Amino acid sequence: MVIVSVAIQGLGTIAGKASRLVSMRLKWPVVFAIASVLSGCDSFDNQVHKLSGAAQGTTWHVSVWQSEGVDVNALQQRIDAEFNRLDRSLSNYKPDSDIERFNATETTAPIDDGSEIVELVEAAKQVSQASQGCYDLTIKPLFDLWGFSGQTLTPPDPATLMQQLQHVGFSKLETPTPTQLRKTDPQIHVDISSIAQGYSVGRVATVVEAAGIQNYLVEIGGELQTRGHKPDSSSWRIGVKRPLPGGHSVQKALTIRQDAPVSVMTSGTYRHYFDEQGKRYSHVLDARTGKPVTHNTVSVTVTVTVTVINDNPTLADAWSTALLCLGRESGMPAADDNGIAALFITTHNNQFEEAATYRWQSLKTIEIH
Repeated sequence: MVIVSVAIQGLGTIAGKASRLVSMRLKWPVVFAIASVLSGCDSFDNQVHKLSGAAQGTTWHVSVWQSEGVDVNALQQRIDAEFNRLDRSLSNYKPDSDIERFNATETTAPIDDGSEIVELVEAAKQVSQASQGCYDLTIKPLFDLWGFSGQTLTPPDPATLMQQLQHVGFSKLETPTPTQLRKTDPQIHVDISSIAQGYSVGRVATVVEAAGIQNYLVEIGGELQTRGHKPDSSSWRIGVKRPLPGGHSVQKALTIRQDAPVSVMTSGTYRHYFDEQGKRYSHVLDARTGKPVTHNTVSVTVTVTVTVINDNPTLADAWSTALLCLGRESGMPAADDNGIAALFITTHNNQFEEAATYRWQSLKTIEIH
């Protein structure tokens, strides 16, 4: 079993980044605010306004404060409106969303899908290349083929698997203009859920900042972004859950000692698998083989110093998924080569083992306990 925590700093120097992983996310709230547990500043809680709701098949929570006060009702309405807008564009569960209308087409002609989707596809494509194709947004038909969309495992025979693999791959998806997607194979299906939640974290943070708020914590399904600090000037603190099914203990605590935005993303597998005839099948599929990964990596947490608020949570989300697909052995060099600060947590003989990339070890403004 492995958890990987990743932190990305100085993104301008990087070449080129519940639910499902690879194209399907396996995300859950393994990263969470632990201020009430570890911060020791309960006397200031009345100055922190907490908003919450349900969206994207999970829950979201936003904590904000500013000395001038916060119009909580107005902010809640703006956040809800942004989630509704994102669903109309990005949801793979709404047949009338922009991305699903594209998937329903059976043509190789360019389709106008808007700049938002094209930018996400391009960001994912860069991370896919860095992962040597392990991470890929077009893998959903394989996920369905294995039965991971339902409750019954259905391992395909080799011939069926090879036939489906012919319709998977970023090479079959083009972006001819900044607002258009084009299938070179009409059967390609694009699932952006592995990157859209990180993007949504950035979008909600943008809504919060547009309200003039500079101190906040935004969390969607365990993916989060912080900015500023708490009312008593102490740092935001967040926790990464120990990778045990049903567990709620903290594996790592992160203290964010900087006011600039920081995003934290986690991908994992330890709650999502099938046991069949004595063999465990991970829900994480390698797009190169179409088969579940066989390494012992079970989770990846990514923390990103945000220089471009909309882009970097997206990048962190894609990288956490890609590194979980690769596993520690292949993921560590990929992360180092691309300047990604990552912490991989694996299990060996029922013991947790951690391995950190060079960039993770070099973090200065994020304390890890």
